[in-house]
Amino acid sequence: MKIRIGVGDVPERGARDEPGLAGLAADLEARRIDSLWLSDLVSAPDSVDPLIGMAYALGRTERLKLGTGVLVLPGRNPAVVAAQLAGLAALAPRRVLPVFGVRPARRADRPAFPVPDGPRAEVFEEALRVVRALLTEPVVTHHGRYFHLDEASVAPLPAKPLDLWLGGRIPAAMDRIGRLGDGWLGASVTPADADACRARIVAAAERAGRTIEDDHYGTYLTVVQDGTEERTVDALLARLRKDRPDVDDPRDLLCRGWDGARDHVRRFVDAGLSKFVVRPAGRVASRRDFLDAFAAELLPLEN
Repeated sequence: MKIRIGVGDVPERGARDEPGLAGLAADLEARRIDSLWLSDLVSAPDSVDPLIGMAYALGRTERLKLGTGVLVLPGRNPAVVAAQLAGLAALAPRRVLPVFGVRPARRADRPAFPVPDGPRAEVFEEALRVVRALLTEPVVTHHGRYFHLDEASVAPLPAKPLDLWLGGRIPAAMDRIGRLGDGWLGASVTPADADACRARIVAAAERAGRTIEDDHYGTYLTVVQDGTEERTVDALLARLRKDRPDVDDPRDLLCRGWDGARDHVRRFVDAGLSKFVVRPAGRVASRRDFLDAFAAELLPLEN
């Protein structure tokens, strides 16, 4: 398996005039870090739409890959999303890594994606089918429950079909990935969770007559460094307790320092995962110091 380790956002404490996304992309490129992953956080301060951010960062780099972690699909026009991804893939071949999710991570963002919770999963699945069809077929006619297209197309079609990964953790999400997705990017999971999720995805894919590549499984890793403010860690643990009440100790979902991050990577690799997105638990004192440590401590684990 190709082990690859990318980076999520790395906010810096007290930084008001730093170069933001441009500086982060340049710092990752200079350190030959594999990828940068942009979250879909509409109402978060200093956030940027992930597709706009991808275009900006791709245009300022030559080898850095850009991923969405994750892009909320229900509530977006899937034909427009497909056209945006096709354009990005044409401008930066093999560097566009779309991952889709069913619902916003933040409750405050839900009004921005006006799809009722009841049919949300059904809307997601139909939208995903539309995106895939438009990215792989020259002309698409689709008449479903939620979307209607007559002889629609996007151009140029990617020379190599884009892999469409999905997020999620619950059993229904794993079954959906097996039926419709090309890979999985998890979050807030333990290695044991990841092992069970991967097995369920594989079983669902087999039932659907599909195959998902062995190295198309990954997860976010959150690193708590020395010096991280206690109130930040306490708030994070509170969110994890709410999100994962089934986990006895939410600290098991975090990496304590770089030793903990290396240990988590190895344990996840044993569970069959090979793609990782690392993010700090809170704002860091120095982004460049964080990335220097990341490059020294984690990049040797890639192959």
